[in-house]
Amino acid sequence: MERLTISLDEELARQFDVFIRKRGYQNRSEAIRDLIRQQLAAESIDAEGAGHCVGSLTYIYNHEERELSSRLTRAQHRHHDIALSTMHVHLNHDDCMETVILRGPVAEVRAFANSVVSRPGVRHGNLHLVPVDIETGDHSHAGGHGHRHLHSRPKA
Repeated sequence: MERLTISLDEELARQFDVFIRKRGYQNRSEAIRDLIRQQLAAESIDAEGAGHCVGSLTYIYNHEERELSSRLTRAQHRHHDIALSTMHVHLNHDDCMETVILRGPVAEVRAFANSVVSRPGVRHGNLHLVPVDIETGDHSHAGGHGHRHLHSRPKA
């Protein structure tokens, strides 16, 4: 482990300590490491637009909007290679929130997210991406049947 020393003015240090308490960090070092990782991941995603990522797309929509629920479901089915799982929550009589777990090439994941969030009736869309390295794994089971799957290793 490498040790770094930084200097902060008193007001910035005070604000950072408030941030640490709100987030539940045990110390400043853990918080700084997470902030650095988060920024490096964002920079990596921006710089490597061609890499792979995992992420979550969260949005709110009015389920009474004409056929919107069905169109969102069809979009996920058409992109089943990157849309891994969906959680659906009823917020009130009209509004629902969905979070879709995504994995794939950054450009494809962003294109899917943009196509969902830009639909009429969809509001408050937010995409969170983490850059990953993709590895293919093989598993053999008793009886000799194996299957292939992907391992996603977060960068940084």
